Amino acid sequence: MSGCVFCEIIRGERPAHRVLDAPDAVAFLDTRPLFKGHTLLVPRTHYETLIDLPEPEIGPFFAHARRLAAAMETALDAAGSFVAENNRISQSVPHLHVHVVPRNPKDGLRGFFWPRHRYASEAEAAEYAERLSTALNHP
Repeated sequence: MSGCVFCEIIRGERPAHRVLDAPDAVAFLDTRPLFKGHTLLVPRTHYETLIDLPEPEIGPFFAHARRLAAAMETALDAAGSFVAENNRISQSVPHLHVHVVPRNPKDGLRGFFWPRHRYASEAEAAEYAERLSTALNHP
């Protein structure tokens, strides 16, 4: 779709720290992460919301989310993960995306007022993306 930031990332027209590059989906680090390693999973085909995702694609799409959640624990030593998706309300980009966020006890995430933690540099962001990508490709 023309003008969609996530479609531009998928097509390689906009830079992103990719974590997953599958035939049906792409995952990349959020530029405004809740915690380092916060990843966005998007379908390659432009669908605005989860409601728009065709039924046969739901299982494969969320299988990627499940793998990302596991990678948070193995690659980042997270105690767990938070997996979330917004439909229209609070959806900053109108392209279906699932947030997969590493979590740890007492990490400061309370309710829906969450602190944001930036990467110290592009190199640090690239390192997080590589760690997650490696974990996804070598479970």
